[in-house]
Amino acid sequence: MENQNLNTAPTNKALLGAFWLYVLIPLVWGVSNTITQALKLFQ
Repeated sequence: MENQNLNTAPTNKALLGAFWLYVLIPLVWGVSNTITQALKLFQ
């Protein structure tokens, strides 16, 4: 059991990291686009 857990840990971390990148990059992109559009309206 312990060996299986050690073997699956790196893949789970890689999948978790890839998942967060997949979620956070579009989120940050959308937020930055919204802010720039709002600033254009106020100018």
